[in-house]
Amino acid sequence: MTKTSNIDARDDVDHVLGEEYEHEPVPMAARRSAFSVTTVWIGFPMIITGAMTGSILVLGMGFRNAFWAMLIGNLIMFAYVSALGVLGTRRGMNFALLASIVFGKKGYVFASGLLSTLLLGWFAVQTGITGALISSAYGLNYIAMTIVAGLLYIGITFIGVHGLHLIGLISVPLFVVLGGWVVFDSASTAGWDAVFAYAGNNGAATMSMGVGLTVVIALFIDAGTVSADINRWARDSKSSIIATFSAFPFANLAAMLVGGVMTAALAVPDANPFGADNMFGYMHAKQIGWLSLLAFLFLYCNLGSVCAHVHYHAATGWSRIIGTRMRIMAVVLGIVGIVVAAGNVWAFFIQWLTLLGILVPPIGAIILVDQYLYRKNAEISEDWRPTAFVAWAIGSAVAFVVDFYAPQYCTAICAMLAGGVAYALIGRQSAVARAPA
Repeated sequence: MTKTSNIDARDDVDHVLGEEYEHEPVPMAARRSAFSVTTVWIGFPMIITGAMTGSILVLGMGFRNAFWAMLIGNLIMFAYVSALGVLGTRRGMNFALLASIVFGKKGYVFASGLLSTLLLGWFAVQTGITGALISSAYGLNYIAMTIVAGLLYIGITFIGVHGLHLIGLISVPLFVVLGGWVVFDSASTAGWDAVFAYAGNNGAATMSMGVGLTVVIALFIDAGTVSADINRWARDSKSSIIATFSAFPFANLAAMLVGGVMTAALAVPDANPFGADNMFGYMHAKQIGWLSLLAFLFLYCNLGSVCAHVHYHAATGWSRIIGTRMRIMAVVLGIVGIVVAAGNVWAFFIQWLTLLGILVPPIGAIILVDQYLYRKNAEISEDWRPTAFVAWAIGSAVAFVVDFYAPQYCTAICAMLAGGVAYALIGRQSAVARAPA
C-alpha cells in the first residue's frame, strides 16, 4: 500500500469515528456539549475500584476519619484537576501540548511519556482486577478473562472520546442503582449507628490522616494531571468546571462511600477488598441468578469505563510523542497492557498509588504556576526548560523523604506544594536575573 493510500485510509477512519486532534488544539466547531463532557468525567471515578479504596480507608482509619479523608482529598482533587482542565479548555490543547509549553518541545517527552506510561500501567492494573474478580467468583480462567476484558476495553478506547461518553452512559446508572442497593442492604443489617461508629479493622485504626489523603489523591492523580485531554473538548470554562465537579468530588466520593459503608456495616475481620469483600462480591454472594449475572455485566462495564479512560490518555500522550494517531497507539499499547495485566500487577495496588503520589503531583503544580502566574498564554518555543525539571526533581525528592521518614503525612500534597513553590521561586530568580540593571 502506498503512503498516499495509508493517509487516505487513516482519514477515512477519522471521518467515521471522529478526529481526535492529537497534534493540534481542538477547534471550537468540534467541541462537545457540557452534558457530553460531563458523562465522560462522571463515568471515570464512579467505579468499583473507588469502592475498594473506600473499603481500604475505612478498614485502616475507621468510618469517621475515613469520611473526612475522602471529602478533603476529593476537594483538593477538584481544585487541582479543574484548574488544569480549564487550561485545556481555554487553549483546546491536550496535556502533551501544554507540557510542551512548560517543559519544552523536547522536554515534554519526559513528563508526557512518564504519565502516559503510568496510565498504561493503570490500565493493566484495572484489567487485571477485572480478570481476578471474574475468575475467583465464577471459577473461570484468569488469563482468558483478562484477555477478554482487555480486548473489550481497547475497543471502547478505539472509538475515541465518543466511546468514553457512551460507556459513561451505561456505567454510571448501573453503579448508582447497584451501589445504592449494596449500601442500604448492608447498612440495614448492622444499622447506621454501627456504620458511623465503626473504628477500623479489629477495632484499631492503623492508617494516619496523611496516608489516607495520599490514597485518595493518588487514586486519580495521574489521570487528573492530564485532564486537559478531556476538558479540551468543553466549549467554555464553566462547562469544564462542571464536568470536573461531576468526577471530583461527586462521583469519586460516592464510589468510595459505597465501599466504606459496606465494609463498616459488615465489619468482617481481616476483610480483603480485592478478594470477595467488595460490592461485586457482595452481590455475587447473594446467590441470586439474575443478580449474579447483572454483577458480571456490571463489572465489565464499570471497570471498562475507567480502563477506557486511562487507555485513551495513554494513547493520546504516546501518539503525540511518536507522531502517530491515537487509535494506532490504542491497539499497540492495549496489547502491551493485556500482557502486563496477565502478570497479576494489580496485586501491587497500594505501592502503585505511593509511586503516583511521589512522581506525578509536581508536574501538575509546575504547569499551574507557569500558566496562571508567570507565562500566561505562552507558546511552544524552547526545546528544553530546565527550571521545570529542577522543580519537578525537588517536588518528588521532598515527597520521597516524607514517604520514607514521615509517612504519617500526605506525600501527594507535599510533592504538589514543594514542586509548585520550587518552580515559583526559581521563576522569580530567573526573572530578576533577566531584568535590566
